[in-house]
Amino acid sequence: MDKDTLFSSFGKWVTPLNSVKFTQRIEEMKQDKYTKKLTTKAYLLLFLHAQLQQREGLRAIADDALLDDFQRELGLTSISASQLSRKHRQVKPELLAEIFLDLVNQIRQMSTNSSSQVSGLKIVDSTTISLNLKKYQWATFRKTKSGIKVHLRLVFVNEDTVYPEKMVMTPAGNNDRTQMEQLIDETDAMYVFDRGYVDYEKFDYYCDKGLFFASRLKKNAYVRFLESFSVPSNSSILSDSMVVIGTPQKRTENVFRLIETFDSDGNRIRIITNRFDLDPEELGDIYRSRWAIELFFKWIKQRLTLKHLYGTSPEAVENQVYLALISYCLLILIQLEMKSKHSLTQIYRWLRVFLWKPSTVWVERIQRE
Repeated sequence: MDKDTLFSSFGKWVTPLNSVKFTQRIEEMKQDKYTKKLTTKAYLLLFLHAQLQQREGLRAIADDALLDDFQRELGLTSISASQLSRKHRQVKPELLAEIFLDLVNQIRQMSTNSSSQVSGLKIVDSTTISLNLKKYQWATFRKTKSGIKVHLRLVFVNEDTVYPEKMVMTPAGNNDRTQMEQLIDETDAMYVFDRGYVDYEKFDYYCDKGLFFASRLKKNAYVRFLESFSVPSNSSILSDSMVVIGTPQKRTENVFRLIETFDSDGNRIRIITNRFDLDPEELGDIYRSRWAIELFFKWIKQRLTLKHLYGTSPEAVENQVYLALISYCLLILIQLEMKSKHSLTQIYRWLRVFLWKPSTVWVERIQRE
C-alpha cells in the first residue's frame, strides 16, 4: 500500500491496494472520524492477514497484532477483540466493494486472453453459507437454519484460472433469478449459468437486447421442436435443434437452440442457448466450463475464511465476503505480475511460509521454473 509495506512478502502481496484512492475514500466516508487507534487501513491489513492465515475468531486476530513484524505494518502495538468487532461492524461494505472492484480492473488490464477459447465467457452462479439461526435471524431461510447466498460473476484469466468480477450477497432464501439483472448486463459477453437461473421472460429479453447465454434446461421444460440439424456420428453431441420453449399458454417469443450432450460427469444434459453461430461441440465445451465456478467456491472455502464469521450483522458478514474476494484477487495479481506458471494454490502456500521474510524470497520462489 505504501513504501513501508514493500519489505515483507505480506507487504508485497497487499501492494496492489491503491493507497491514495483508499485514503481519499476513507476521508470521504468519514470512516476514521472518531478513530483513536484502529484505523481503517490497519483494520484492512489485520483482516486480510486473518483471511490468509484462516483465523477462526477475533481473539486470534488480536493476537496477530502482537507480532513485531506485523506491528511495523500496522502502526500499532496491540488491539483488543472488542475493538476489532466494533470496527468490523462499522466499516461500510461500500468501501470494501470499491477496493474489490479496483483490483478487478487491475486484473482486467493485466489479462490478455483475447485469443483464448474462454475469452468473453462470464459464469454466473451462487453458493450458500449456512449460519446459526439465533445469531443471524436477519438471514433466516429455514425453520432451523439461517444462511447467506453469495452470487458471483466469474471471468477467465486464461484456460485454467478465473477471478470474481462482481458479487451480490443476499439471504439464502432469495431465489437465484432475483439477481440476474445485476449479474447479466453486458452485451459483449457470453453468459453461462445453471438451471436455477432459467427464466423464459429473461431469455426473450436477452435476445431482444443482444445478450448471449447458455444454460442447462430443466428436465420438465416443455419444448416444441421446429427444426433438427444433423450431427456427426462420432460427436459428443446427441442432438442439435431449433426450438421454442414453454407451454402454449406461456412460451418464449424467440426461437432458441437446444443441444443435447454430456456434462463433465457423463450425465446427459440439455443446453438452451441463443447462439446459432457456434459449432455444437463448442457450445458443449462452453457449458462444461461452468464447472470452474464450482472449483472457485471450493478453493475459497478451503483456503480463506468464510465458514467462521467475525461478526453477526449484515454489514460485518458482507465485509468478510469482500475481504475473502480481495484476498483472492491479490493472489491473482501476483500470479499475473510474475507471469508465473505455478498454480494459485502453490503461490498461496509459499506466501504463508515466507509471510514475514523479505519479499524477494517469495518472488524468487514464484519465478523459478
